[in-house]
Amino acid sequence: MNELIKISYENAEHPTVSGRELHKALEVETRYNDWFKRMCEYGFSDNEDFYSILSKTSEGGRPSTDHQLTIPMAKEICMLQRSEKGKQFRQYFIRVEEAWNSPEMIMKRALEIANEKVKVLQVSVSQLTVDKQIMQPKADYFDELVDRNLLTGIRETAKELKVKQNTFVNFLLDKKYLYRDKKGKLMPYAKPMENGLFEIKEFSNEKTGFSSTQVFITPKGKETFRLLLL
Repeated sequence: MNELIKISYENAEHPTVSGRELHKALEVETRYNDWFKRMCEYGFSDNEDFYSILSKTSEGGRPSTDHQLTIPMAKEICMLQRSEKGKQFRQYFIRVEEAWNSPEMIMKRALEIANEKVKVLQVSVSQLTVDKQIMQPKADYFDELVDRNLLTGIRETAKELKVKQNTFVNFLLDKKYLYRDKKGKLMPYAKPMENGLFEIKEFSNEKTGFSSTQVFITPKGKETFRLLLL
């Protein structure tokens, strides 16, 4: 379809055409502002049938007011001119409107909208990923603090229970809560671990590459041993 006048597709809802360009193309002799004001008397509304804009001048002078007309408004204006040019442009706008409302164009616009929504979702997912990367170390540190405050070593637990460390260790060994491995290190039996009385934490030094394990007593374990020692 040959373009008689430039059609703008910047408005996602419908195409528009410049009022001043249409005024010039229709070869209207009346001054544009007076002509457009008279056209609006036929019931056209701003921000519905047309959109007012300020157009730049090539000389850099005072900007003039232009209007982006919807195609239905442009068609009616052409009909009101009662001229051969008006008839020619009205037929052109009818073809533009038919092309805009064709199944292919409707599908194209739907895909563009869907793609924009996907882009927004991708940005949201990317932001969530960044937020997680920022917050994860903080969450890990918080968990470590919680564990550090709730879990206590054998020495600290004995002190809190107000018994000597050796007495407490012998008690745990006699009652089969702990045993000594081949290296003499105190380790919990499987059942007390399953019951949540102990936790084993592994510590590693990145500089030396040395790693070690330490047995901690949980709040549940601490209360269990307190009652048993009473």
